[in-house]
Amino acid sequence: METDSQVINYSDEVENEKNKRKIECKFCKSTILRANCAHFTNQQFALPLMKQSKISRTEEAQVEELSDFWMVDDMFTFENIGVSHTVNNMKYLVCADCEMGPVGYHHIPSKKSYVALSRVKHV
Repeated sequence: METDSQVINYSDEVENEKNKRKIECKFCKSTILRANCAHFTNQQFALPLMKQSKISRTEEAQVEELSDFWMVDDMFTFENIGVSHTVNNMKYLVCADCEMGPVGYHHIPSKKSYVALSRVKHV
């Protein structure tokens, strides 16, 4: 398991506990969320790396411990988001246009989605 070795301060991206700026895919610049529509939350979650070495099963995926997320209460809040693999009670979120990801995850029981601040671009 990898951890984020660089501690990045995202305080400039948060205003009134929400995303201050628009959120885009780092790879294709597709808009994922508009400004002011997601809540900042700090919680630990092991998200699979965006680039994996060859693996045979999802359970063997290399992961990264992340803690800074944008929480979205309703899937219809997203401008563009795709859903990838389902594992246990969650689905991984990917860019709807270029399918890069995961940029976050959707927790099925609570119906809340979480986008990792480090996996997206703030513009």
